[in-house]
Amino acid sequence: MARSLLLTGRPGVGKTTVVKAVAALLGERAGGFYTEEMRREGRREGFRLVTLDGRKAVMAHVQLRGPGRPSVGRYGVDVQAIQSVGVAALERAAAAGQIVIVDEIGKMELFCEGFKQALLDAVGGPQEVVAAAMTKPNPWVDRLKALQHVETWHVSAENRDQAPQRVLAWLGR
Repeated sequence: MARSLLLTGRPGVGKTTVVKAVAALLGERAGGFYTEEMRREGRREGFRLVTLDGRKAVMAHVQLRGPGRPSVGRYGVDVQAIQSVGVAALERAAAAGQIVIVDEIGKMELFCEGFKQALLDAVGGPQEVVAAAMTKPNPWVDRLKALQHVETWHVSAENRDQAPQRVLAWLGR
């Protein structure tokens, strides 16, 4: 039986909203992180990583661009922020036996080798994992999706409102 659930869907469909709703419904039974947009005057300037226990870090921003720094589109990625805040949150959740919440498994997060290892450890461990994952083909994510104990659901505008309750039912099966 699958112990990990990956939610996929086009950008902006509501995967993060579903993951945050599931985390809120689970309360202290869950640990991990989600990402949120950083906006100023209506324009997206970056992304913040927020752990379920309240820690925050800027993981990507338009002002972080520079030589030697990975980038996705117009955003420079702070790999160390992902490592020190995001990976630490995944490791804390797994060590505490919590349901591991990850939003998201995307291009920015995949620059961090520690993130990939912590995610593999969680997916391969005894705890359950609920994560949003990129839909576009990516060799690493595609291998993760193909693991025997990983189930993948597609989130759409038609099913996103029911998705949090469906995820809770999946967790309680």
